[in-house]
Amino acid sequence: MADRITIDLPTGVLRRAELLALRAGRPIEDYLAETLLHALEPFGDLGDAASDAWSDQEVLDVADSRMPDAEDRRLSELLGRQKAGTLLPKEYGEMTALMRLYQRGLLRKSQGLREAVARGLRPPVQP
Repeated sequence: MADRITIDLPTGVLRRAELLALRAGRPIEDYLAETLLHALEPFGDLGDAASDAWSDQEVLDVADSRMPDAEDRRLSELLGRQKAGTLLPKEYGEMTALMRLYQRGLLRKSQGLREAVARGLRPPVQP
């Protein structure tokens, strides 16, 4: 099932998307829908329990959460190889999956930090 919407895109964005869709041999509508799906995928199911339902300890645990050391090291290694141009094609999927985990973790951590500040469990972050 799909819902239909209409959006206004800046001319340059639309032209780039049309060119990429053409190169991919796909209709622009399908290409944009898939691109949006992939862009939102790292955030997972946002229907998880709202942060205001977490206990104070859960809030602090989430605010202090980090990517496991082994995964963090591997992601850093793969990103370094990508930057150096030595990333193997078979490693791209692993790097993408680790980036998604990192992005989801970062979003969750920010939710925990926001809730910790709102509850007075942590001081506001100073720029």
